Amino acid sequence: MTLFTPNTKVGAINHIGIATVDLKASLKQFRDLYDSPDAELIRSEEHGLIAAFIHQGETHIELLQPLHADTAIGKFITNHGEGIHHMAFTVEDTDAKAKELEALGIPIIVGPREGLGGRIAFTHPSSTHGVLIEIVKPRDEH
Repeated sequence: MTLFTPNTKVGAINHIGIATVDLKASLKQFRDLYDSPDAELIRSEEHGLIAAFIHQGETHIELLQPLHADTAIGKFITNHGEGIHHMAFTVEDTDAKAKELEALGIPIIVGPREGLGGRIAFTHPSSTHGVLIEIVKPRDEH
């Protein structure tokens, strides 16, 4: 029996995604309580949400407000309320890491595909201790 050894390097936590019903109020709260910098609002009809990436120290906080109740974030809020939606790790190659995870029995439920911050994929939370994990290869910012 040959053991599978993943080859795609996983880096630091890229961001924590937080579902919110009022993105502007959440941004204000982060600024007021945690001295968070201003963040640009990103509206994505394709993903059914408005998002903002707060550059907080060494990581990012992605605030996510659904545009409609039938979107992934809308359903999450309906079922769980506001709160942490996912945790994202930086990877060198999203497609390769997704294949490695699937080979290890971790189902990929979304992607790989282009997301708001780069090439992304999501694992099924039932295989990762109840946490929705995103892997992301960030876009070059040059």
